[in-house]
Amino acid sequence: MGKNKLKKFADMERFGCVLQYPREELLRLGFQHAGKWNGDVFASPAPLTLELGCGRGEYTVGLAKSERGRNFVGIDIKGARMWTGAKEVEENGIPNAAFLRCEIENIDRFFAPAEVDSLWITFPDPQMKKSRKRLTSTRFLALYRRILRPGGIVNLKTDSPFLFEYTRRLVELNGFETLRCTDDLYGAGEADPVSSIKTYYEQQWLARGKKIKLISFRLPQEGELLEPCEDDIERDDYRAMPRPNF
Repeated sequence: MGKNKLKKFADMERFGCVLQYPREELLRLGFQHAGKWNGDVFASPAPLTLELGCGRGEYTVGLAKSERGRNFVGIDIKGARMWTGAKEVEENGIPNAAFLRCEIENIDRFFAPAEVDSLWITFPDPQMKKSRKRLTSTRFLALYRRILRPGGIVNLKTDSPFLFEYTRRLVELNGFETLRCTDDLYGAGEADPVSSIKTYYEQQWLARGKKIKLISFRLPQEGELLEPCEDDIERDDYRAMPRPNF
């Protein structure tokens, strides 16, 4: 392991905005701040928004700067990536942003029922061969239900035509209320200060001429979750960009 990565890991241990819990400790002791993020982690109570798979944390930081009346938590398992956003929060004293290093499959252990107001899922792997790994699949929506308030909002921002169409069909099939849906966020002129926050990877996709898609919907607490047919959805014709741990 390189010295740079070791330094980042050491920084993450001392950053006050970063919470890291080994899986073994989580299963044995639980998470002491569940249900108490407002108060324990954030000094000012406010609606809580999570960014899932936050990578370098640019979107979490951008959201926190744009919406001072909300609290934001970036979640990822890769600490070396997350260091970039965490360092900015530490150095600039951004009071409404924090980071949680954990597997998304375990987020219901870190947040109490109805504690979370909304979710952002930004440029995830579309997982075209494994629907259970898609962050907008019914498997994950069932997980989000455990922590979202009734009618909580899920936002997906993606470069993937496949994932966008799959999610659009899922939303339609299940009768979810659609708040926004565009397959060309910038070309259609629908970007606002929040949705136009650009991460490192988004800038790369735009440089390659890829259109950015956005769909936002309300996730109800009740009702069976149905998977849409995806057999006729065209697969993406390009490869995802590598995401090194830098």
